[in-house]
Amino acid sequence: MKVVFHVDELGMIREARHNIEYVLLTEPEAEIVLLMNGEAIQGYLLPRVIKFMKEYPHVTYQACHRSMRNFHVRSKQMHDQVDIVESGVIALVGLQENGYSYIKC
Repeated sequence: MKVVFHVDELGMIREARHNIEYVLLTEPEAEIVLLMNGEAIQGYLLPRVIKFMKEYPHVTYQACHRSMRNFHVRSKQMHDQVDIVESGVIALVGLQENGYSYIKC
């Protein structure tokens, strides 16, 4: 199972975390990507999200560089586990073309 969780609102990060935990509970070998863009990009700076990334190191975390510029988030502020993609939208399309199911949170 391959799933990409897309979050573009800060208030939806918690829902994404819970959904990821549930998928991993039922499908421990699932390939999961959490992609944040828009205002949610700031979520990668939150202590609770950093803690989540440390608890789930096998999840792939992606951040939209365009959103980072728009919300004045610099690359050096990001946790080491976060992969920066130029465009979140283009990354989402690529993931879906590669068989990932899309979940909007």
